[in-house]
Amino acid sequence: MDNSEVITLLSRREIEKMRRAGQLAAQLLQHLDQFVAPGVSTLELNDEAERWTQAHGAKSAPLGYKGFPKSICTSVNEVVCHGIPNAKQILRDGDIINIDVTLIVDGYHGDTSKMYFVGEPLAIARRLVEVTDKCRQLGIEQVKPGARLGDIGAAIQDYAESQGFSVVRDFVGHGISNIFHTAPQVAHYGTYGTGKKLRPGMVFTIEPMINEGTYEVEVLKDKWTAVTKDRQLSAQCEHTIAVTDSGYEILTLP
Repeated sequence: MDNSEVITLLSRREIEKMRRAGQLAAQLLQHLDQFVAPGVSTLELNDEAERWTQAHGAKSAPLGYKGFPKSICTSVNEVVCHGIPNAKQILRDGDIINIDVTLIVDGYHGDTSKMYFVGEPLAIARRLVEVTDKCRQLGIEQVKPGARLGDIGAAIQDYAESQGFSVVRDFVGHGISNIFHTAPQVAHYGTYGTGKKLRPGMVFTIEPMINEGTYEVEVLKDKWTAVTKDRQLSAQCEHTIAVTDSGYEILTLP
């Protein structure tokens, strides 16, 4: 078996470290609430996030990861994920933005993301974000010992498509620990009863990306920014989840 497919089960001590990192990441997203407004650049959001992160004794995992140039991902409107903050991208009334943060605390990662409305969103944008948040919750509710990874994806896909939206295939959730991305891959589409069996001590992200139109995406010339192929809206919500003896724990709550 390829080492990339080996799923590591974390100890209680390691999960406690993950919990501390996750809580701090969630608190960073709360802190950024006050800065998301029309007229603010995504670079300003990045710089405030980096200032706050350093002030709290943590490190930003995305900064320099495989060459990523900034501390957070800022994905606006049709951007599915991995949007790069920059000074020229100014938020406008009606935009939606996903801010994705990952902090390293004592060597362990806390990875979470949140959707924000800039001013007053269109009705379709508000509904897309609400459905995406519900998709994440439905996926999380599948997590328990003995369940299958496919159960998570099936629950998300069923609901998203029932609401007239589509589920991105090209990007998935992932195992996480003192390593940023590891096994297992957690697809947000799939079939009940398939995939690897969940066991206590597994820790991974559930981060569905739900599109207004087609699920197809393309990556721009910067080799990071993924956008919807039809340039319609996309939304994403992410938590880091631990499989417990009786179910699950969300590690990225403030």
